Amino acid sequence: MTLQFTHPERLLRSFGIVDPADIDLEAIAWELGAKIRKGPLATCEARIVGLNGRAIITVDERKPPKRRRFSIAHEIGHWQHHRGRCLTCRVQDIGSIRQRPANDPERIADEYASDLILPRYLIEPRVQDVPRLTIKTLGEIADEFQASKTATLIKVVATGRFPILMVCTTRAGRKWFRSSPTVPGRWFPRTDVSPDSLAFEMLYGAKPESTMPRPVKASAWFDRDAGGFTILEQSFKVADAEIMSILTLTDKKMLAS
Repeated sequence: MTLQFTHPERLLRSFGIVDPADIDLEAIAWELGAKIRKGPLATCEARIVGLNGRAIITVDERKPPKRRRFSIAHEIGHWQHHRGRCLTCRVQDIGSIRQRPANDPERIADEYASDLILPRYLIEPRVQDVPRLTIKTLGEIADEFQASKTATLIKVVATGRFPILMVCTTRAGRKWFRSSPTVPGRWFPRTDVSPDSLAFEMLYGAKPESTMPRPVKASAWFDRDAGGFTILEQSFKVADAEIMSILTLTDKKMLAS
């Protein structure tokens, strides 16, 4: 099947970019008529102001490098899609996973940023060479693309290379999740956090981040028809009292349609 490239992916290819190390966002922005500035921002995380084909993108210099990088890509997305508007993007607007309409400007900018930093034509070949996804491997890919592990994992899940789900939980329960296209839709994560899960131990105890997948009962994560099955779980902290879990379905019966 021929890969359909998005606009940011076509842009990268037009610059001849074949290695993630060559994705220079400031140079790309400059080619598109936008200049990047870093400075303290009090009421937002990033903003863009443009006039007559030129723009200034300002990002909060106090944010971590990977976060600033995503913010720059997000604002480039606005410059490509929402010219003529002065937009200030708060922390909850950039990289948000909440449900938003397809035409929401912040969602459009987020999707643009994801494809600009983590283009599929560079991600997929690397994932194909990975026999088993671990947090260590995920971290290596994320570092190569200068992206967060969460943003990278979203792209890895979407490739369908592994039969996995990513589930974000807090003490209040499941916050959000994404499933690989190879995982049948009936495997919908439960809303609470089971004491039998590694995520529970990390949320309520002093359990460190898992370095390798650990077998757990499928019922720790799924209510429906999970009895008797075992899955692999590995979890890492993404924020205070917020855990990301990678669940791998290893039983062929669970993967049957």
